[in-house]
Amino acid sequence: MTTIAVMADPPREGLVATDLAATSPLTEAEAAECYAAMCRDVFVAVSRSGGDLLVNYRPDDLLPSEHVTDTTAKAAVRALAAGALDDPGDARFEPQVGSAFDARAGNTITHLLREEGVTSAAVVQGSAPFLTRTLVDNAAMKLRRAEVVLGASTRGRVYYAGFTDPVDFADAFTPPAVETLTDRGRDAGHDVDFLPIQPVLETGADLVDVLPLLNARVDAERIVPANTAAFLDRIGLRVDRDGAEPRLVRS
Repeated sequence: MTTIAVMADPPREGLVATDLAATSPLTEAEAAECYAAMCRDVFVAVSRSGGDLLVNYRPDDLLPSEHVTDTTAKAAVRALAAGALDDPGDARFEPQVGSAFDARAGNTITHLLREEGVTSAAVVQGSAPFLTRTLVDNAAMKLRRAEVVLGASTRGRVYYAGFTDPVDFADAFTPPAVETLTDRGRDAGHDVDFLPIQPVLETGADLVDVLPLLNARVDAERIVPANTAAFLDRIGLRVDRDGAEPRLVRS
C-alpha cells in the first residue's frame, strides 16, 4: 500500500488559500472555509482507498507568529479530519519538518521510504478536492512499475506526487512542477508515469474551471467532492458568461 501524506495547514483566515481570496469574490474567511472543505474531501478520498492516510501538518513553530493561536496546529488539523472521517483512527498525524514546501514534502517522502520502509509514498495538498479513491488506487498500481507517478493539473501544477525512491527534492516543486518533478525523476534514473489530469482549486481562475465541472457532475448524478460542492453551493458563486470573458459572481 502507498502511504499518502496530505500536507495540511490549520484552516485559518489569512494563512491558507490566500491566492484564492485575492483573485476571487471570496473573502479570506470564506477562502479558509473552502480550504477546510477541500481538505475534508481529500481526507475522505485517501481513507476510502487502499492507501494509508498520513495527515502531515505544519506545526506551530513553522507558522507565521500572527497565525499561532491558543489552539495548536495539530489540534486544529485533527478537528478537521474528525469532521470528515467516519473513523478518525483511519489517519495518523505527524508534523512537517523543513522551512519551505519542497523541503517539507521531500523530508516526508524520504523519511517514509528510508526510515519507515514503506514501499511507496506520495504527497498531496488540500487544494486537490477532485482526488478520488480510484485515482489513489490507480497511482498505487502505477507505482509498481514506475518509481515516480505524477498527477498533473492545469498550468503545470500537480495534485499528486508519488515515489518508490527519493529524488533530489530541493526546489523540486518549482513551477511548472510537473516538468520539474519529471526532470528530477529522470535525473535519478527513474521511470515516470502519470495520472489523468484533474483540476486543483487555488485561484479565482481555477474556480471558473471548477464550478461548471461541479455543477455538471451534480446534474449527471456523478461523484463529486461533497464538502467542496456543498460549500460553493452555500455561498452562491456562479460563472457569468454574458461578457467577453467568464467571470465569477454571487447569485
